[in-house]
This record gives sequence, structure tokens and C-alpha cells, in this order.
Amino acid sequence: MSDRQFLARQIQQWKQSPSRQMQITGVKYEHGEHDILHHQRMAIGKDGKLTTVYNLPNARIVDNQYARMVAQKTDYLLGKPPTFDSEDKQYTAQLQTVFGAAFLRQLRLLGEDALNGGIGWLMPYYDEQGSFAFRRFEPYQILPFWADAEHTVLDAAIYLYEVETYEGETEKIVEHVEAFTPDGIDYYIYDGGALTPEAPWHTPYVTVDGQTLNWSQIPLVAWKANAAEIPLIRRVKPLQDAINLMESAFENGMLEDPRNTILVVTNYDGTDLGELRRNLATYGAVKVRSDSSGPGGDVKTLNVELNAENYKTILSLFKQALIENARGYDAKDDRLSGNPNQMNIQSMYSDIDLDANATETEFQASFEQLLWFVNAHLANSRVGNFDGTPVKITFNRNILINQSDIIQQCKDSVGLVSDRTILAHHPFVDDVDQELAELKQQKQEDMQMYDGGTFPQHDNNGQEEMQK
Repeated sequence: MSDRQFLARQIQQWKQSPSRQMQITGVKYEHGEHDILHHQRMAIGKDGKLTTVYNLPNARIVDNQYARMVAQKTDYLLGKPPTFDSEDKQYTAQLQTVFGAAFLRQLRLLGEDALNGGIGWLMPYYDEQGSFAFRRFEPYQILPFWADAEHTVLDAAIYLYEVETYEGETEKIVEHVEAFTPDGIDYYIYDGGALTPEAPWHTPYVTVDGQTLNWSQIPLVAWKANAAEIPLIRRVKPLQDAINLMESAFENGMLEDPRNTILVVTNYDGTDLGELRRNLATYGAVKVRSDSSGPGGDVKTLNVELNAENYKTILSLFKQALIENARGYDAKDDRLSGNPNQMNIQSMYSDIDLDANATETEFQASFEQLLWFVNAHLANSRVGNFDGTPVKITFNRNILINQSDIIQQCKDSVGLVSDRTILAHHPFVDDVDQELAELKQQKQEDMQMYDGGTFPQHDNNGQEEMQK
């Protein structure tokens, strides 16, 4: 088997694999494309087999709790920009430039990819203008070939994507393949389970003045939600489907009326039941026969009573179970209503915090791999050689806090820990260095005022007056 045949075989198996289908399902569910949209009302028909019934209400409600969990977990860890801190201030400044607003937007999308597909992908590259940039891929578009069992080192990777084209006036979907190898990118057309080279069939990763250059590593960085690469949809899909089905069933029950529910007819004055349904739908009435020779005609409905409280209770249980299985938090938790102190808040955030710890561990490792390419770029562009320079990456979690409790703890810590540590935990401080500089300047101004015999006085209203 040639390399091309091997790749074609792997692509064919991967396209229909359960893992890739689950990744596609995760993306669809976040966008609201749920299974309930294809739901049909069924009934026992001829020979005892289920058959589709088209003359009954068929509500298809999407209550997208899954998308809510994806947004909640993404914003919790990545809603605020991460902080890059190094003792080398030049290195810190360069990292802030490379990881600007465009990268931070991609980082948040990578968080969604990691949740929807278990893994996200980012490619460092040079664009047509020669600028260092990053390109993101959907989880289900990349087939990785790992060199180790822990899935940390890539041997190669396949990027599969579709392009709409036309043959005359006929629309056609063409599948393109880009194979990432140590020597560069190979281009193919995937058709009928076979790979056909596409011009240009091979390009290097980097070209400088016509000279071919390649990274010593495959320029693809994986971003995982957890070490097992398990998508969030796998944990909660049955619960999300059950929520949609219960709400749709409740609406179906509310929509049923004498025009479409079960009828019990006595002495019907008509030819067939189809005519009965048409008359009922058209005129809202049905004609029955009543004579002295037998019992009078009558029409009754056979209804199943709906208990709204039962639906409400079951939906509440399903939604709470979805939050717990997704390891999120309930913003309407009872612990916030009575005494929302910091301990209660931390208890509410315990599940999402533990899950975010695992994701942060994976993202820290991904940043370490990405920094290898960034450092190589900075060295190649003669900005500086920062290889091996330590840098601390801090993820600023978007967590609800009781500011009064935190401020009181900061006050109680004065004299016990350094001012830098206190300011780092103060809710009003974003930049510790800037705050320390402003405090130092304020103390100098106060000293100058004191040396000149000028000092602040406060009246009973707390208003400051300057007196000699």
C-alpha cells in the first residue's frame, strides 16, 4: 500500500467514525440543530408496526440548554484575557503584541471547539503579507496522526474541507485534502475514496526570498478540554433531547382539541370517518342521527388530562441533571438568595471550577507548544532570542465574587503579606504594577505637602480642605 492509498483509507474510516460524528453533533447542537427538529408523531398501524401520523400536532421545541453550558464554561475560563508575565519586560511586550485582540477572539473560539469536539486546532503561519498569524480549524476537519499514546506529538495531520463548485449549471461539492507533513503541505482532491494530487501539489510552510523553509515541528497545536478529548455533548445529549421532547409533548397535548383528538361517535349520520373529520375541521360541528327506534346520537372526546405540575417537575429535574453532568453552575441557585457570602459562591462554582482546572492544565501545555513557534518567529525576525525565557500565563476566570468579603480580607492582611500580594487579590485592581506606581506617587505627593506645611483636613461631611 502506498502512502497515498494509506491516507485515503484512513480518511474513509475517519469520516464515518463515531468520534467525528460526535464532534459534528456537538457543533450542530450549539447552533440549535437538534434531533427534535426531525421528530415525527408515531402510532401503531397495520400489522402492529409503528407508522408516522401526520394529522396530529407535532411541536418541535428546541430549549438549547447545551449552548448555554458551552457559553458559560467558555466565558468562565476565557471570558477575560489571559495575562502574560515575564521578568524580561521586552518579552512580555512582544507577547502582548503577538497575542492581541485577534488572537484572543480565536482563543475563545478554541474554547468552544474544545467543548464541542473535545479538541480544537490552531495553526501558526505567515500570511501573504509575511505577517505572523494564526489559523483555526473546526474539530471535525482535522485527522491527526499522533507519534505517542498521550497525543502530545504529531507525526502528520489531514485537513479535510468541502468547496461548492459548478459543472455547467449543476452544483457540486468537492472535497479537498491538505496533508501536513514535516516537509510541508501536500494538496489532494478526495473523490470516491481515492486521492488525486491537486496543483500545486506541494508547498513549504515558509518561503523567504524564494528559499524554502520548514518548521522542525508540525505547525498544528491541539487545544483539549480534557486529557481524554471527550466532547461535552457526549455527557449531556440524552438530557438535552429529553428536555426538548418533554416541552414538545406538553405543547402537543395543549394543542389537541375536538378537531384533532380522539372522538367517540354514536349514530353518526355520514358515510365515513374521513367525512366526519372534514366536517369537524371546516364547520366545527358534526351531524348525528337521533330516532325513536334506538339510542340517540352523540359525540364525545377521549382526552388524556395534562398535569402541568408533572411536566414542570420533570423539566426541572432534567435541567438540573444537565447542569450537573455538564459541570456548570446554576445562576439561580438558592445559595445566592439568602446569604450570598463568598463560601456559598465558591460552593456553587465548585463543579465548574474543577472542570476548568483540567481544561486550564491542557491549555497551559498548548500555550507551551505555541510559544515554541512564537519564539522561533521572534528570533527569525531578529526581535530577540527568548528561547527558554520563563513566562507565566494566568487565566483570569470570570467568577462572581462578594467584593465586600474580599476587601475586608485585604484589609485584615495588611502587615501580614506584601502590598503586591494584597493588590493582586483586590477586586478594584487590574494592573498591580500600575497600582503600585500610583501609590508610590501618591505617597510622594503627600510627603511634599507635609514638608511644605500643608496637610489635608476633613470636615464633618467628609469633604477635604487644604489648610496651612
